[in-house]
Amino acid sequence: MIETFDTTTQETLKELEKTQKQFWNISRTTAEFLYNLIVESKSRNIIEIGTSNGYSGIWLGKALKKTGGELTTIEFYDKRLDIAKENFKKCGVSDIINPKKGDAIMILEYLPENFKIDFAFVDACKQQYIDFFHLIAPHLKVGGYIACDNVISHAKKVQDFLDEINANPDYENVVLPLPAGLSLAKKIR
Repeated sequence: MIETFDTTTQETLKELEKTQKQFWNISRTTAEFLYNLIVESKSRNIIEIGTSNGYSGIWLGKALKKTGGELTTIEFYDKRLDIAKENFKKCGVSDIINPKKGDAIMILEYLPENFKIDFAFVDACKQQYIDFFHLIAPHLKVGGYIACDNVISHAKKVQDFLDEINANPDYENVVLPLPAGLSLAKKIR
């Protein structure tokens, strides 16, 4: 169940929803699902690949305000990251968000060995989902989740990722029929 956000956050989210196609944001339905899942699973350390204008990061950040966690979010484009940082400030989540600018593969490769992830959200270059998975997996805690957007809307581009995670005995994966399709995999061992 989603609590009502403050007026500024509600207005900011509504404005960002108008730019969904321009900034490739997730749907509100997907955002609400992720928010609830993070709160219910009590996830505290989240990594996001693909910040864009901060729409999903606001939802993740609001969930983390309830669980006492923090978000590391990665974006390649300066302009988008600058917009996201402003939106995080407006919505009162900038204090728990660590934005990183650069190539996600490079940043993930250099995560400290002891960097643990409860929840990963991937919404970036679809052809790289398999690479992101390989780099996130060693850091993902047992019981943690990796959620990847656009697996129905971009099915051909993510098929190798889906084939691999579905065949991996360490994960239970389901594709949810949310607007663009969300792969939700739980690490079971």
